[in-house]
Amino acid sequence: MGKINDKKYLDLWDQYKQNLDRSSPLNLNETEAQRKKRVRELEKTPEKWFAYYFEIFYTSAPTPWHIAASKRAINNAEWFEVRSWSRELAKSARTMMEVLYLVLTEQKDNVLMVSSTYDNAERLLLPYKAQLEMNPKIIADYGKQQSIGKWEAGEFKTRKGAAFRALGAGQSPRGTRNDASRPDVILIDDIDTDEECRSKKRIKAKVKWIMEALIPTRSISGPLLLIACGNIIAKFCCITELAKKADKHEIVNIRDKNGKSSWPQKNSEAHINRVLSMISWSAAQKEYFNNPTSEGDTFKEIIYGKTPSISSCDMVLAYADPSTSNKDKGQGNASHKCVIVIGYKNLTFYVYMIWLDQTGQSGFVDWLFESERFMKDNKVDPRRVWIENNNLQDPMYTQVILPIVFERQKTEGHLPLTPDTRSKPDKFFRIEGTLEPLNRFGHIVFDEKLKGNPHMVRMEEQMLGVSEEATVMDGPDALEGGVWIIKNRTYKKNTTSRHGKRVSMRH
Repeated sequence: MGKINDKKYLDLWDQYKQNLDRSSPLNLNETEAQRKKRVRELEKTPEKWFAYYFEIFYTSAPTPWHIAASKRAINNAEWFEVRSWSRELAKSARTMMEVLYLVLTEQKDNVLMVSSTYDNAERLLLPYKAQLEMNPKIIADYGKQQSIGKWEAGEFKTRKGAAFRALGAGQSPRGTRNDASRPDVILIDDIDTDEECRSKKRIKAKVKWIMEALIPTRSISGPLLLIACGNIIAKFCCITELAKKADKHEIVNIRDKNGKSSWPQKNSEAHINRVLSMISWSAAQKEYFNNPTSEGDTFKEIIYGKTPSISSCDMVLAYADPSTSNKDKGQGNASHKCVIVIGYKNLTFYVYMIWLDQTGQSGFVDWLFESERFMKDNKVDPRRVWIENNNLQDPMYTQVILPIVFERQKTEGHLPLTPDTRSKPDKFFRIEGTLEPLNRFGHIVFDEKLKGNPHMVRMEEQMLGVSEEATVMDGPDALEGGVWIIKNRTYKKNTTSRHGKRVSMRH
């Protein structure tokens, strides 16, 4: 428990105090009538209220989805929402502003803050306490909030009687009444831990506690606002289970479905790129894209090795997946485009080059020409560049990609592009069926020169994350497309004699 002599507690308190000290000064010339009128006007528009009282948090203009979320929380007295907003999208800060709005306007008066441990819940409750105790604008307009008596880190009560209490998962929620009032706001934040998510039994026990002990502290007849803030850090976690019961489960990733910043007013593309470049692809997927990956579901490992000269291979091609039709499961996961150069020799598929990232159509076309140039520089002849183009993707291929290719050919020369019109079954089952046996027996080898290449890092982590529940498998999907074409064209070649008759093929 965070005592007043706890250094970490004091450091956090000093940080909040310093931030509040930087708030813009009060208008000391305002009359009482002017003040009351201003407060009434602010309360009519919560966004303006947030901006005025919480300027240290309200540093960037909100997005439409921020505003819509606050309207749901404020306008629905009875409401259960799960917010799986990425890091850096202000899920805890905005929730705090909403709750303090409801408390100070006397619509709610008994708040529980629940987290994975009591210490964590106390830490999450600290900014609420700091605002009520030290925010000069709140004090000037709503009066002094700090009460005489119980005003501690994990439990405090305002002078008007609004109560706040921290609670760790598994603790008894008994005694959470505020006089005769049961909790009318329950906030669940940072409830999942990596360690606990490794055990379904522990997650089930925690969810049972939430459903059977925590939520029943509410009143049957009185409305409850329940907001759970948390990323999807595992395929089975408290957040995924709570989402099944919620009125609204909102997933907002650091980038939207088009691969752009979901809060551009705050997080620029350059800032996002910088952060993501510093962590692994799997970590980024979990923390910023609500897409936890679990290693070993399908591929236990991938193999790096020395590759034969690409020009000596029996067949070579580049395969491109434009990912213009994202049939992946899940919400809001922007697809990765991919171009991969594959060679086939002695029953083994060798990966010589790969481009895999979230990019626009122009960047994707750049990769197409680069792949052809790579094969040309390595004396591959004939050169083939295949591009996935099933019936769902054809409009994008003919109307968007081909015009860019035709324009680029004026300066780059001819691109030997062939559409792959195969009607593909489910992505996971294709990848598992085509690639897993080959990989298991060492017949898929990645050029050791690719190690450390950012595109290859993404490919490796996508490969190791392949499972029926995975939401991002665009690199493995492109590899499957190229391997499938080589297998089928090689099979036809090897089972036809030079006179055009079918012969038996034995290995």
